[in-house]
Formats: sequence, structure tokens, C-alpha cells
Amino acid sequence: MRIVIQKVKKASVTVDEKVISEIGKGLMILVGISTKDTLEDITKMSNKLLSLRIFEDLDHPPQTKTKWYGKPWSKSIIDVQGEILSVSQFTLYGTIKKGTKPDFHKAAKGDVAKGLYDTFLQQLRTGLDKSTESEESKVKDGEFGAMMDVELINDGPVTIVWDTNDPTL
Repeated sequence: MRIVIQKVKKASVTVDEKVISEIGKGLMILVGISTKDTLEDITKMSNKLLSLRIFEDLDHPPQTKTKWYGKPWSKSIIDVQGEILSVSQFTLYGTIKKGTKPDFHKAAKGDVAKGLYDTFLQQLRTGLDKSTESEESKVKDGEFGAMMDVELINDGPVTIVWDTNDPTL
């Protein structure tokens, strides 16, 4: 499983010229499911994402003279009660080693990917929504398999790529 994590001030997904999901402060994630991914990968990724300390602690000044406001790398998405916008993106497993046309054979087929992706979203919702009293989920998503326009304002910018099957990332 491969994800691109972006810390955002806000983000949205539009399908057929209609905004279907939007968030404020939080994480915008692009999610690729490979042919090798299992429920174990999904659980590993959701736990990592929910505990990742990517936000600053605004109650404490930075320890060095930087332009950061607050102590960086101190709080998780749960700590800041942020939101997550997740977009399924099989193209994260595209390769361009041969020729000029991308090859997506490493990406899971639609029905398998959708099942694992839905489980991933549910795990994120279970972890993030239990930390808030809001009745509306703090985890939003795009439309699986649709052509989407994704808009975001990257905060920092902070962008991290992680793959459960590639220890070098």
C-alpha cells in the first residue's frame, strides 16, 4: 500500500463539476492499493497515519530559531482534531520503465482495491471519529474509480510518501 500524505489548510474533491467532499485543517492523502496488499497492510497504514506526528504544538515555541510557529512535529491528526480527505489513486503504482505508456499491472484490480480501500477508510473513521464528539465523520473521501478534480492548499508544504512494502520510503 502506498500513500502520499499532504498536510493541508484545506482540500476538496470535485466530480462532474460538483464538490463532493471537502475538509479544513488536516491531511489530504492519495491512496494506492497494490496486488500484494493485505488487511495487515491496511491496518499498518491506518495506525501509522493516525499516530504520525506531522503537526506543530502551538502551545510551545520552537526550540530553534525558525519561522515555524509552535513546536514542529509534535502532534498527530487526532491531537489537533483535524480532518482527513482520502482519494483512491491506482496510478501511484504506475511504472514507466518501458515505452511511453504507463503500466499499472502492480495496482490491485478494482473490486479487490475497493474492498481494501473501504476497510482502510473505516479504520481511519474508527480511530479519528472516536476522538471527537462530532456526529459527522472527520474522514472524507472522493469517488472510487471516478475522474476527480482535487484541490488543496498544502501547509508547510509538508508532503510524505510511504509504502508498506518498500522499506526505503
